[in-house]
Amino acid sequence: MATSVWKGHLTFGLISITVRISAAARGERISFNQLHKECHSRLKQPLFCPVCNRNVERSEIVKGYEHEKDQYVLFSEEELDKIEPPSAHVMEILEFVKLDELDPLYFDSSYYVAPEDAGVKAYQLLMKAMEESGYAAIAKLTMHQREHIVIIRPGKKGMTLHTMFYSNEIRAAESVSTDKVELKDQEKKLAEQLIQSLAAPFEPQKYRDEYMENVRGMIDAKLKGQEVTQAAQPHMAPVIDLMEALKKSLAEKQAPAATSAAPVGKKPPTRALQPVAVVQKKAGKKAAG
Repeated sequence: MATSVWKGHLTFGLISITVRISAAARGERISFNQLHKECHSRLKQPLFCPVCNRNVERSEIVKGYEHEKDQYVLFSEEELDKIEPPSAHVMEILEFVKLDELDPLYFDSSYYVAPEDAGVKAYQLLMKAMEESGYAAIAKLTMHQREHIVIIRPGKKGMTLHTMFYSNEIRAAESVSTDKVELKDQEKKLAEQLIQSLAAPFEPQKYRDEYMENVRGMIDAKLKGQEVTQAAQPHMAPVIDLMEALKKSLAEKQAPAATSAAPVGKKPPTRALQPVAVVQKKAGKKAAG
């Protein structure tokens, strides 16, 4: 079972549902450590106090807000707990909105909402009602020392919750002048045909992070002392004739691609820079000669 990041009550009207929230996704990345070039030791970043001239333990840390230069108002965890709003324990649904009105631009992080044993029936009732009516719920939730506006929507196996950016956090899009651009009917028709030729069901398992696979391949090659080729890069030519580019694109998609298509799931060739000996951290004691 995934670790819960929040437990409390989900309420709408006079109905209260005990729920728990857990993260729905976690990014996967290959991370590199910073090493000292001279001895290949891993560098550390200790918590250091320049006044006391020593490293400090986490138990010695308090939080402070800088109201003037080098002047702080101090807060303890107990004091911060005292000012928690009701949404720290109760997630009250403020209103319901149509799912097709939600702009994904406002979505931040995703979570699963699961009921505790006592709230299963009310949970199922709310989820089914939203599913059949096409509505999602908007509620308030405080966690990680911040009050969030969240969207709760029905899913295939339960309800999902998405924290939202506030409107003042959304950056304005750069204005692009398109009112003076004239599109021909034939151009639009060809563009729609090209879209249809690339149309497919949404199957997220088909997509993979090729860069991360290449990094893994590079790591493996360096460990084995192998030489690896550089990844091929596409040549991007500027579009001179839009109609001609659309026609060529459509013709390429309609032509059989037996030679160019790679089997699904096949790993790309291993890539690295050059054969290099494995770097090992130097031992604290010198080896006996």
